[in-house]
Amino acid sequence: MTIIITGASRGIGAALTNHYREDGQQVLGTSRSPTADITLDVTHPSNHKEMAEGLGDTPVDLLVCNAGVFLDRGDDLEEGFGADVWAQTFATNVTGVFLTIQALLPNLRLASVPRIAIISSQMGSSEKAPGGSYIYRASKAAVTNLGRNLATDLKSEGIAVGIYHPGHVKTDLGGENGALTVEESAAGLVERFAALSLETTGCFETWDGRAHPF
Repeated sequence: MTIIITGASRGIGAALTNHYREDGQQVLGTSRSPTADITLDVTHPSNHKEMAEGLGDTPVDLLVCNAGVFLDRGDDLEEGFGADVWAQTFATNVTGVFLTIQALLPNLRLASVPRIAIISSQMGSSEKAPGGSYIYRASKAAVTNLGRNLATDLKSEGIAVGIYHPGHVKTDLGGENGALTVEESAAGLVERFAALSLETTGCFETWDGRAHPF
């Protein structure tokens, strides 16, 4: 099985990569670093083209879209949330996910049981809206919606799409007050990805298997 994980240089992406490698799986991690398995800045369309060309006809069994940023943490409503932060966040958290999936569709179509996992967040839930972090929340709401629509369009091709909240994890993005370690989150997510099928495509689930409100 060939697995590609974006944003694999740290945090949840690194933990997922390590977990699969320890299990003997073929894993290719992407990051902006030139030392990564695949050098990929998800905001650059040319990088996606180079990645796809480098993979050639390699089937991709599981694509984990994990790369993300949280740039508006603690911004002030009156003076924060600049237009440049909106653009940067959506370029990574939404457009970057779409471009990754779009570039790797030919490889996913070559797999026998292809799956796409999108790492979103409960912070994008419309039913749970405690305020603040408007840009990050909006980007995660958008990528959740993206995943739901892709699930509809790709089901006829046999490609399942799942959307996941990884929990409040102790990472640079999640903060030091997170309730979970990256290893705990990754272990739960691996179980969720394994259970993903055409019957559950379009699901929005937590790392520990609970259905999450949209």
